[in-house]
Amino acid sequence: MFKPFFLQIQVASDSIASATSETNDLPVEETLSVLELIAGGGWYIMGPLAILSVIAIGIFIERFLLIRKANKVDPKFMDQIKDFISDGKIDAAKSLCDQTDGPFSRMIHKGIKRIGKPLSDINTAIENDGRLEVSKLESNLATLATIAGAAPMIGFLGTVIGMINTFHEMNAGGNSVEISALAGGIMQAMVTTAAGLVIGIIAYVGYNMLVAKVEKVINKMEATTIEFMDVLQEPA
Repeated sequence: MFKPFFLQIQVASDSIASATSETNDLPVEETLSVLELIAGGGWYIMGPLAILSVIAIGIFIERFLLIRKANKVDPKFMDQIKDFISDGKIDAAKSLCDQTDGPFSRMIHKGIKRIGKPLSDINTAIENDGRLEVSKLESNLATLATIAGAAPMIGFLGTVIGMINTFHEMNAGGNSVEISALAGGIMQAMVTTAAGLVIGIIAYVGYNMLVAKVEKVINKMEATTIEFMDVLQEPA
């Protein structure tokens, strides 16, 4: 009566043991953290790439905030300048420019100081001041463009070094070379390329965004200059 029951227990126990054994035989999935991935690229390549990434991000944030601030102009600013000039209140117009921070006010202030001279001289003075303001806005953009081109090249250098290490291991190991001995060099080759491309793409996109914003500021400066010169050409 009890024999079949014990047989069922034995069969169930054997099934559990067999399933446990099969589970232990399954390959364990290995994960790779970001730090391990970066370390696999080699410090002599990943180190400079990390420095370039920090510099690129710092330049982008600093320039972005500065250009955004420069692009803001009070729509009532030019209306007040027109009223002051029309009423002959030159000192009040200069005072308004001094109180308003930005490339537009500094540019107009330069023109107001030249009132009384030929219009061509006033226009030239404003244009010269405008060039100085634009050069301030474009400061460090060349560095960002350099990083956009240099980062992928440094990554490719790491790729070449990694492949050289791989072929060296293959040559040293001969016919008995193992894949594990080649994995380090191949991993370095892939990681450095990916890192360099990522940093280069980010720097390139950031550079073009900033250039587009600077162009908007330049267009506004040109429009402001034309508006100011029109005020001076109006009959008294």
